[in-house]
Amino acid sequence: MRPPTAQEMLDAWERGLAESPVQRALALVSAACPETAPEDLARESVGRRDARLLALREWAFGPRLVSVTDCPSCGERLETSFDVAEIRIQEPAAAPAEPLSVSVEGYELTFRLPDSRDLAALAEPSPPIGVDGARRRLFERCLVAARSPEGEETALNSLPGEALEAVTDGMAAADPQADVELSLQCAACGHAWLAPFDIASFFWTEVDAWARRLLYEIHVLARAYGWREGDVLALSPWRRSAYLELIGA
Repeated sequence: MRPPTAQEMLDAWERGLAESPVQRALALVSAACPETAPEDLARESVGRRDARLLALREWAFGPRLVSVTDCPSCGERLETSFDVAEIRIQEPAAAPAEPLSVSVEGYELTFRLPDSRDLAALAEPSPPIGVDGARRRLFERCLVAARSPEGEETALNSLPGEALEAVTDGMAAADPQADVELSLQCAACGHAWLAPFDIASFFWTEVDAWARRLLYEIHVLARAYGWREGDVLALSPWRRSAYLELIGA
């Protein structure tokens, strides 16, 4: 993995425009990982994908992130800022050996970690299946095997109610970067809550704004100097800014 060029980032943005959020995230990761096949990146756990996106975001726009949300209690608009390091979870260089397993009430459950293919499948049902439905669908997709206390294969509908929770907890423990939450408190009413933070959608929004601004700069400089797109992209951001100042843009 390495920092992509402006051209590579712009190409990834263009590819992602017509894609789903999951495919957009993979397009950005692929720009930084040309040595890895896209299908292999899609098989990486969600946490490992998000760790790559955090590193890519830091390379592209720096370590500081600013997020805006509304207080669920009073509706007050709340802005919070934090560094990438504050939400980055240090993981081992190698992915955890799969499949993983947990025991609940004598049942042995074997499972794998969710990946981008699973997230894409969760977005497909129509009408939407809701949070509980999504958790159940993810459980069904990632459960490899289930054995009863007697060692026999067990059907999903025969598992104890705690099975889904046990596997969910096991996934979170093995792949913690996949489930990042921000601890927030409203200055207006004092309400405190945990808000999920999705680096994939957050970073895409930033990339989209960056790409549209960059295309405008290319348009202005091309008209002023007769340069091609590649000529403008070859300039550093500071040089582009200096040339734009010279022509009063």
